[in-house]
Amino acid sequence: MKKLLYLLPLLVSACVTTAPPTAVHQPMTIRPEPRMTAQGSSGSIYSVANARPLFEDRRARFIGDIITINIIEKVQASKKSGTTAERSQTLDAGVPTLVGTPFKGVSNLSVSANDTNKFSGKGENSSTADFTSTITTTVIEVLPNGNLLVSGEKQIGLKEGEEFVRFSGVVNPNTITTANTVQSTQVADARIEYKANGFIDEAQSMGWLGRFFLTVLPF
Repeated sequence: MKKLLYLLPLLVSACVTTAPPTAVHQPMTIRPEPRMTAQGSSGSIYSVANARPLFEDRRARFIGDIITINIIEKVQASKKSGTTAERSQTLDAGVPTLVGTPFKGVSNLSVSANDTNKFSGKGENSSTADFTSTITTTVIEVLPNGNLLVSGEKQIGLKEGEEFVRFSGVVNPNTITTANTVQSTQVADARIEYKANGFIDEAQSMGWLGRFFLTVLPF
């Protein structure tokens, strides 16, 4: 009974699914920093803490502001190569008539040899990837030149597991629209991830023992 109690936490931890590892910029979200506001008195409707100038640009430019990223990525690549090599060689040799020699059988003997070597190689590779989605990210850092480092995650819980859409990159404020949106093709150092966890994804992954033998065995 005591052994079962010791094994219970291990079984529970094994059943709990964790988020897959990520390579996007960290942290994936951040709280906005407090900003200095103009001095004044608050009224019944007007609040100094939440006041913004009437003609202020509402596009994201501070830490904690949000930017919607329209992910429109299409990658298509193809490669084709071919190699051909050929070599041919012929050798003919003959023994003339020999007079006064004891070896009469070798007279008028001819020898010929042929050698042909051919090699032909061909390779072709094609890859196509399409990724279309929308994710709202948070400004986690304002760089010295004014560019914004954004990062965000969208988590979707399904019956068979969970799906994670992650995005991070450097945004130029000039490319942000008035609706606080920007295309993913205009983001520098973009890192886009679409991962999932659950028993379906675990079934498609090779176990650690199989990966070990795949690495060690020479064949």
